Amino acid sequence: MEACVVVAIERDYKVRTKPAECPQAANLPRRFPLTIKVVNGEMPLMLDVEVIADPGAAAVALEPVRSRLLAELSEPASAATLAGRLGMARQKVNYHLRTLEEHRLVEVAEKRKWGGLTERLLVATAASYLVSPQAMGPVATDPGRSADRLSAGYLIALAARVVREVSDLLTRARKAGKRLATLSMDSEVRFRSAEERAEFSHELTAMVASLVARYHDASAPGGRRHRLVIVAHPLPQTSSNEEPS
Repeated sequence: MEACVVVAIERDYKVRTKPAECPQAANLPRRFPLTIKVVNGEMPLMLDVEVIADPGAAAVALEPVRSRLLAELSEPASAATLAGRLGMARQKVNYHLRTLEEHRLVEVAEKRKWGGLTERLLVATAASYLVSPQAMGPVATDPGRSADRLSAGYLIALAARVVREVSDLLTRARKAGKRLATLSMDSEVRFRSAEERAEFSHELTAMVASLVARYHDASAPGGRRHRLVIVAHPLPQTSSNEEPS
C-alpha cells in the first residue's frame, strides 16, 4: 500500500496521496469548521475543541457527572431533560450545571417562558475539551527541564508545549476575529530494520536543516518566527506477533 500523508493547513484537511486506503484520513472531513447552532435567530458558535488552562475549570470538567453533562450538552437541553436522561434529581443536575456555567464550560442557548416560569436551555461551549499542561502550574512538564533529548519524556514535553502555546495563540486569534495559520502533518512509515530507521532520521534531519537555512531570515521586516516540531514514535501494538524494535 502506498504511504499517505495527511496535511492540515489552518483548518482545511488535504490528503496528499492517492492510496487505496489511508487510515489517517478515513474519518477526516474535507473541512474543519466550527459547529454552528441557530437558536432564536442567533448563531452562537460551538468550538470544536476548547483547551482548559484554569485548574479549577479542569477539576470541574473532570468530575464524572459534569463530564457526562458536557457530553450530553452537545445540543441545547434543559435541566429537566438532562435529569431524565441521567436518572438524577433535577435539583442535583441544576447544581452541577451552575458549577459548569460558573467556569464558562456551558452557556445559555435559549430561554423559554412557561406560564410564570422561565426554562433555560444550556449548551456546552465546545464539542470536546482538552486539559492544558498549564493547569498543572509549576509542576507542568517543560522541555527545558529535560536533559535527554532522545527520550520519550522529552517528546511528551514538546507535545505539551505545543498544546500550551497553540491554545494561547488560538484564544488570542479568536478574540481578534482572525484565523491562526498552522500546519500539521500525520503519516506512518514501517521500517525494515533499525538501521534503516536511523538512516531515515539522518536524512530527515539534514533535509529539515537545509529548509530552515533556506527560509529563515532573522531580520526580514514584517517577518514572524514559527516553531517547527517533528516527532516520531512507534505505533501501539495491534498484534502479538509484532515486537518493538
